[in-house]
Amino acid sequence: MKQTIHFESQGLKCVAWLFLPEGEGPFPTVIMAHGLAAIKEMRLDAYAERFSAAGYACLVFDYRHFGESDGRPRQLLDIGKQHRDWLSAIEFARRQPNLDQKKIVLWGSSLSGGHVLKVASMAPDIAAVIAQVPHLSGFASLRQSSLSKLLTLTLHGFYDGLRGILGLKPHYVLSSAEPGRLALMNAPGESTGYLNLVPGGHPFDRRVSARFALFIGLYSPIRALPELRIPVLVQVGTQDMTTPAKPAVDVCPKCPNVHLKQYETGHFQPYVEPMFTTIVADQLEFLKETL
Repeated sequence: MKQTIHFESQGLKCVAWLFLPEGEGPFPTVIMAHGLAAIKEMRLDAYAERFSAAGYACLVFDYRHFGESDGRPRQLLDIGKQHRDWLSAIEFARRQPNLDQKKIVLWGSSLSGGHVLKVASMAPDIAAVIAQVPHLSGFASLRQSSLSKLLTLTLHGFYDGLRGILGLKPHYVLSSAEPGRLALMNAPGESTGYLNLVPGGHPFDRRVSARFALFIGLYSPIRALPELRIPVLVQVGTQDMTTPAKPAVDVCPKCPNVHLKQYETGHFQPYVEPMFTTIVADQLEFLKETL
């Protein structure tokens, strides 16, 4: 059963879906949110339906400033605020009598795949974490881009940051575009893979406030991984040109609580068939062993 609900995060409404399996609770619960400038309609329901069929509740939400959630200006990506939205989602789940507050799993992909590592180090009593093609290292991600692109994005970021200080409307850049166009993600084929996740006819704004470009290189949530003592599943694509696998390959084997899975795939293939079934099957097996 799927229902649309909302929870409050620092006074703003975050819209979410709550998937409940058949039977009597309280149910173990997977909390989910998307990656860079994406919204819950971009295939998160496909994962939640698989989890729900296996007996897990799922809370799937949009961050403030994105999708159906509140927040002005729109498309403002603030890492700290998104962490707060995760913490608010956890607090909401723990207040629901039909959800098991001792069996809460954080699920993230791409940018949120890094968020869940950081948030799990901040929130008490998280049962497990699933990080799919996660953003782990700002430096590693920057190395994927040309110097000219980095300089151009930095200039756009400073301009947008100045507009924010002056109380003006944001200056935007694209979250994705084809090679040769300025965007945060423009590796070959990545924009097509990203936009293919949007349901036909569903409105989608792929812009993001440019000031985010000033912070992504400083954001390395892999630093939180050694702090975690809970089970963690990290799934990386060896052909990923957006969130490279190398940081996970270097660090995960040093952490006995971390299960590292590598796939011959890129960044957006895990969301769709045929890779989707393989990815989800490994996630379900991890949940079964963990919970």
